[in-house]
Amino acid sequence: MILTKRWVAGTPLVVVLVVALGAVAVAYGQGRWYGVNVLLRRGASTWVDVGPGDGRLSEGIRLSLAGRRTPDVPEPVRWQQAAPGMDVAELPVRVGGKPVDALLLTRIDPAKYRFRVLNRAAGDRGTGGWMKATGAALVVNGSYFDRRGKPDTPVVSDGHRLGPASYQASHGAFVSGADGVRLVDLARGDWRRALDGADQAMVSYPMLIGADGRGRADQQDERWLANRSFLGQDGAGHIVVGTTRDAYFSLRSLAAFLPRTGLGLRLALNLDGGPVACQKVSAGTYRRDFCGEYETAVHGGRLQLLRPLVDLHRGWALAMALVAVPR
Repeated sequence: MILTKRWVAGTPLVVVLVVALGAVAVAYGQGRWYGVNVLLRRGASTWVDVGPGDGRLSEGIRLSLAGRRTPDVPEPVRWQQAAPGMDVAELPVRVGGKPVDALLLTRIDPAKYRFRVLNRAAGDRGTGGWMKATGAALVVNGSYFDRRGKPDTPVVSDGHRLGPASYQASHGAFVSGADGVRLVDLARGDWRRALDGADQAMVSYPMLIGADGRGRADQQDERWLANRSFLGQDGAGHIVVGTTRDAYFSLRSLAAFLPRTGLGLRLALNLDGGPVACQKVSAGTYRRDFCGEYETAVHGGRLQLLRPLVDLHRGWALAMALVAVPR
């Protein structure tokens, strides 16, 4: 139920409280404290039917749904140093000369920053909360989590194994340990072996650039569009964090675009996406604070858009986060 101001004003307080407590009880029953905190931070969300030209969709989404999924040749990436070991850039994405999206990029030297993979199942900490709690210069959403805020893929957080013990992984992982920081292609490897000895790690999918230079997102529906976050590793060993400003890209089209960007990525791994695709940077005098807005999908043959029923505008909490802390 949507509690409009008129409805609240004309309804006895006890009824409002009963309805509110009922909503909290349902949220707790479905998602424990993660569900409650999502409700309190963001309100409720639901999938609504849309057409490919619906005005609630961004221009980038409408172009992608119309089949225009190959962007123009991108301009050179213009890096600027935010702090020693951390560079930032924003790469415009254009179709027919019109801006439809952008990649928000941060390039990190692992010699200057240490990474932590973190989980907070309560769902009560957004990018700012993670940054304050860890002293991080960068926070980005991590891999996937379940309806109760717990990792949905194997994870190592501060040396502790989290997530499912039994899991089939054929895409990739982010791994940080005594032997360095790296992305790992799991196409021919065991995720357990890849995570052995890691201080921080997380399995995710799909690979956007594999060890063979090709992406592995071909089976994904091209109408699944969302704000995206990803990790890349270039030839110098830098970790490149990327988040899309809009939702122009399907996973397949993003995998096709990344090799064209001039970023020199040897590997690239997709993270969770949609409204939880968030990236916050605070380094030197540079500031970036972004969270996604869009996600479309096809359910039962119908194109749908994720929309808030009641939007409290408090920002999405990140049950899974990757942070980079100055050494």
